[in-house]
Order: sequence, then structure tokens, then C-alpha cells
Amino acid sequence: MLEMAQRRLFKHGFVLLALVALVMAPAAQAHVAEGGAGSVMAGLLHPVTGLDHVVAMVAVGLWGAVLGMPAVWLLPVAFPMVMAFGGLAGMVGLPLPGVETGIALSALVLGVMVMLQQRLPLMVAAGLVGLFALFHGYAHGLELPDGADALLFSLAFVVATGLLHLVGIALGELARFPWGRGVQRACGGVIAVVGVWSLMQLGGS
Repeated sequence: MLEMAQRRLFKHGFVLLALVALVMAPAAQAHVAEGGAGSVMAGLLHPVTGLDHVVAMVAVGLWGAVLGMPAVWLLPVAFPMVMAFGGLAGMVGLPLPGVETGIALSALVLGVMVMLQQRLPLMVAAGLVGLFALFHGYAHGLELPDGADALLFSLAFVVATGLLHLVGIALGELARFPWGRGVQRACGGVIAVVGVWSLMQLGGS
């Protein structure tokens, strides 16, 4: 019992850290020095500069929680790993069409998966998440700031992504309450709406 409580405390501590980082990051950006610290801060901030990025990454953790073990850890691990390869492709300028559309679709599709509580086979779910991770990573790599350290920037945006996944996993804990599933479905609906809105923005541009 004590070990379980410790694990929950450990996990919730990381979620709290993620929330604090998201709240404090804009203020910290104004005071960050140039060089390595600037590269790290730029990488930490980049995943939260777009709403479609944020909700899709939260959705990965939330959908993993809906699917249960081992998806609850496999999806949040697979996403940053594939995203790192996508980031490298973006940094070196390899062509990847439909990046912004892929990012918007990731929010829509993952939001629908959560809203409908869809339980796809593990490998199908991991493949879908990996595909979307490629688009997200490519966008991060393509927008590497001038003069930034590519390695530090990449590590930082992978860490920020993991923290957003943890927020989604924490939302998955709501399933323990009678009203939890309803809240999860509502979160999925909001995420899907953000995806639709992002697609409409692309269509209007």
C-alpha cells in the first residue's frame, strides 16, 4: 500500500512540475541568457507555442491511460522517440509534405479516440501515435532557432513533450471516480474541436 502511494506521489509530482513549467515558462523566457540556456528554454517552450501541439501531446497520455497497461507507458515513450527522428529530419531539411495538416489531424483523431474511449490494438495505437509524432517532431526541427544548439534544443522539446504526456496520464486517473469517464470524454471532445479548428485555419490560409 505504501509503495503504491509513493508511486502516485512520484507521478503527481511530475505532473505538478509540468504545470508549473507551463505557467512559468513565458516569464522565464524574458530573462534567459543566450547560448546553452537559451537553447534549452527555446526547446522547452516550443511544444507549448501551438494549441494543436499541446492538446495532441496531452491526448497521447490520456489515450494511453484509457487503453491501460502497457499502452499507458508505451505510447508516451514511443511518441518522443519518433518525434526526435522527425526533429532531425526537419533540421537537415528532408522533405515531408503535409506537416501542419498532420499536426491538426493528430489533435482531431486522438481527441476522437479519447472521446469515444476507443481501444485499438496496442500496435495499431502505437503506429498511429508514431505517425503523428513524426509530424510534430519535424515541425520542431524545422523551426530550430538561429544560433541554437540543436542537441540541447532537441532534448528540451522531448522533455517538454514528456511532461505534457504526464498531464494526460494524470487526467486518465480521473477514471477512478464515477464521473471520471465523462470528464475524459469531454476532454477528448475539446481536443477534437481544436483539431477541427486548426484544419479550418489551414483551409482558410
